[in-house]
Amino acid sequence: MFSEDKHGCASMPPTESQVLSGRELAALWARRLPAEDFGPESDNPYVALDLEGSDPGLGAWLENLPCPVVGIGEGALAPSCDVVIHDRKTLVGIARNIAASPIAAMVLVQHLRASAGLSPSQALTAESFAYATVQTGPEFRRWHLAHASPVAHPTQGGTPLLIVREGDVLRITLNNPARRNAIGVEMRDALVEALELALIDPSIKSVEINASGACFSIGGDVAEFAQVSDPATAHWIRTLRLPARSVMQLADRLWVRVNGAAIGAGVEIACFAKRVTATADAWFQLPELNYGLIPGAGGTVSLPRRIGRQRTAYMALSMRRVPASTALRWGLVDAIEE
Repeated sequence: MFSEDKHGCASMPPTESQVLSGRELAALWARRLPAEDFGPESDNPYVALDLEGSDPGLGAWLENLPCPVVGIGEGALAPSCDVVIHDRKTLVGIARNIAASPIAAMVLVQHLRASAGLSPSQALTAESFAYATVQTGPEFRRWHLAHASPVAHPTQGGTPLLIVREGDVLRITLNNPARRNAIGVEMRDALVEALELALIDPSIKSVEINASGACFSIGGDVAEFAQVSDPATAHWIRTLRLPARSVMQLADRLWVRVNGAAIGAGVEIACFAKRVTATADAWFQLPELNYGLIPGAGGTVSLPRRIGRQRTAYMALSMRRVPASTALRWGLVDAIEE
């Protein structure tokens, strides 16, 4: 069941999607393993447990482990887990992704645990700190070195946004369909300026955001991920120019209409809105772990407040697409549009 680690203690082999029974979990706890035996550079990059039959008294210990905790099934320990799934097959992909980016996975779940008790504004600041941490970490550097830095693409065919005022309604359309509405610096700054207009004009009673082309947005422009030289400057820029801060202030007046894919920043920004609707073919995804990153456009703030911490962690750790039907059932969107 277990292998012997460098301290002569039992541990889970990282290549197997091992699920601990209640008795095995209690035995692992009883060994009083040090924190370094869990998380990155350990034999336990995650802990997976069968919730049925597990001792609820181990909740505080699980909540302080420096690695993702995945519960399977139902049981009293479910609130202490970072992710709760219903079958072992789902664990395979999650385990593989954690093993590929254990530092980012660790930072993600630790941040989600901590930010749950913060105000949205405070949580957004904490997210920026966490994102800056992984942005200069070895996993992102490895991804960046393995991919020749592409050149950022300016908007093709005109302005990155179409802005129309109709009475007391301001309509904003993401308008770079050739790049699938990737949110690069040009579109980001234009979006912030448009949202600031709505914030300072009390006669604007409603703001609608939609997108031209086949999809809402594929998220941040990967060509720009490593352009900032240091994490402190990156945090400063996000503090000033992150659309999420303006979207958060406009939430009660905001309606986001998603068509096609909403990936990364696309879904992160959308989920701040009071009303989010989607076409039947829409889907949502958080793929940042693939780059050794975590959501950094507000998603660790907006998504948990719509679908909860555990489903947010599931989306980020599994990187699976969530179809519109599931998004509606979870509350990620409020309605499906014809």
